[in-house]
Amino acid sequence: MRAVIIEDEEFASKRLGQLIQELSPEMAIVGNLTSVESSISWFSENALPDLIFLDIQLNDGYGFDVLDNLEEHPPVIFTTAYNEYAIRGFKYNGVDYLLKPIVKDELKKALEKFNKNLTGNGTSSTAHLEHLKQLFHREYKHRFMVKVGNQFRSFNVDEIAYFKSYEGLIYLHTHANQSYPIEYSIDQLEEILNPIQFFRINRKFMVSVKAVVEIHTYFNSRLLLKLLPKEDAQVIVSRERTTKFKRWLDM
Repeated sequence: MRAVIIEDEEFASKRLGQLIQELSPEMAIVGNLTSVESSISWFSENALPDLIFLDIQLNDGYGFDVLDNLEEHPPVIFTTAYNEYAIRGFKYNGVDYLLKPIVKDELKKALEKFNKNLTGNGTSSTAHLEHLKQLFHREYKHRFMVKVGNQFRSFNVDEIAYFKSYEGLIYLHTHANQSYPIEYSIDQLEEILNPIQFFRINRKFMVSVKAVVEIHTYFNSRLLLKLLPKEDAQVIVSRERTTKFKRWLDM
């Protein structure tokens, strides 16, 4: 069994590859591609794999652009941070549609579904559509409980401007310019916050769309942000996240 991963974030690609090998060791990853251009080039020079793991938003376009360039393509497991492409993904022979960050149990179910399709025991179109509909009702975290002195206080997600990693702790920073430590990692926050509202711009910051008041070009193809409330440290969108950050703001 041969598979190709098309993913422009190196960490996400490596993690997906590791999960695939754990869950389906008989599957060989024959290509790790990072862009529309490199993917189109790869498919022009290689035989079609049995399965494609496809990130929908790539730095130079959309994963759909890769599929549109092929006369035919194998089944696809879509991976993305946004669920608004789900129905379109289904039209492209999508086996499943996984929201980032990829959860091991969900990937396992997707691989099982792929294997069932190979043996002719796959789910019906109606079942596929029901699964896609469920993606639009995924629950994200609504509130955070923090300790304030000897008391506890709850903040709604809409009250939060950004999250910041500082000296080994993660701080919740509100629009009212209050800051409190919380017991979450940035990786965990990516899993539990609505990606329409929050975006991880680098290893240390996850910002809400309401907190971004100015965007400036910065050297080495990065972006410099001005946040409100003001953040004393420079807030820079990493180079590999710049394109997706722009698309996030343009949604």
